[in-house]
Amino acid sequence: MTQLSDALAAGKQRVETALDAALPHSAITPSRLHQAMRYATLGPGKRLRPFLVYQAGAMVGQTGAVLDAPACAVEMIHAYSLAHDDLPAMDDDDLRRGQPTCHRAFDEATAILVGDALQALAFRLIAAHESLSAEQRLAMIETLSAAIGSRGMAGGQAMDLAAIGQSISAAELEDMHVHKTGALILASLRLGALCGDKVDASAAQQLERYGRCIGLAFQVHDDILDTVGDAERIGKASGADALRDKPTYPGLMGLDQARRFAGELRDEAVSALIDFGPQADTLRALADYVVERDH
Repeated sequence: MTQLSDALAAGKQRVETALDAALPHSAITPSRLHQAMRYATLGPGKRLRPFLVYQAGAMVGQTGAVLDAPACAVEMIHAYSLAHDDLPAMDDDDLRRGQPTCHRAFDEATAILVGDALQALAFRLIAAHESLSAEQRLAMIETLSAAIGSRGMAGGQAMDLAAIGQSISAAELEDMHVHKTGALILASLRLGALCGDKVDASAAQQLERYGRCIGLAFQVHDDILDTVGDAERIGKASGADALRDKPTYPGLMGLDQARRFAGELRDEAVSALIDFGPQADTLRALADYVVERDH
C-alpha cells in the first residue's frame, strides 16, 4: 500500500497544480463566481478520477502534460456534480468533507453557476488540447458527454432522487450507481487510454471491466462506511442515507452481505487485469484500497 499511497499523493499533487493553473483566477471578473469555482474544485478531495486518467494513460505509454487536461476535466466535472448534488433541491447537504458546501459558503445561485461554468471549462480544456489529434479530442468529448448525461451521471442522480422512500431491487440499485458514480469513473479510464495510440480491443475491454467493477465497489463501500459511521454515532445500524429513506446496499442486503459483495467486485476487478504486467500493479492495489479504506 505504500507504493499506492505514494502514487496517489503524486497524482493528487500533479492534478491540483494543473487545476490551479486551469481555473480562472479569483481576481478576474466575475470574481465571486471564479472564487466559488476554485473553492468547489480545489477543496479537500481524493482526486481518484484524475488518478485513473493518469494510470490508464501510463498503460498506453503516455505520461505528464498530455494527461493533465483530461485529468483536470474529469475532476471539474466531479466538482460540478458535487456542488449541484449538495443543493437543497437535491441532497440538501451543509457540509462536504468537513467544509461548508458551495451553496452554504456562497449562495444557491452561485453554486448552480459554478456547476454550469465548470462543466463548460472541462470540455473547453479537452477541445483546446493541441497535443492530441482532432480525432482523439472528439472521442474524448463524446466519452465524457455520454458519461455525464441522462444515460450517465445526471440520469443516475435522477434515479437516486426517484428512489427516495421507494422499495427497489438490488438490480435497480446497481443500475442507479452504475450511472451515478460508475459512469464517470469508467470515463476516467477511457480518457486516459484515449491519450495513447490506438488501444488493443482486448485490452480496452479489460480496462472497461476493471472500471465497472471498481466504480460499483466504490459505491458499495461508501454505503458500508455511511452505515457503520452512523451506527457508531447514534447506536443504530442505519446510515445517513437510510435516515433520509434512501436505498443503500447494507439496507437492501445486510451489512455482511454488502461487505462480501464489495469483496467480490474487488476480486473481479483484479482478475480483469490478469493479462497486464507490472504496469497494472497500481490499479490492482487501488482495487484493494477502494474496499478497505476507512473514509
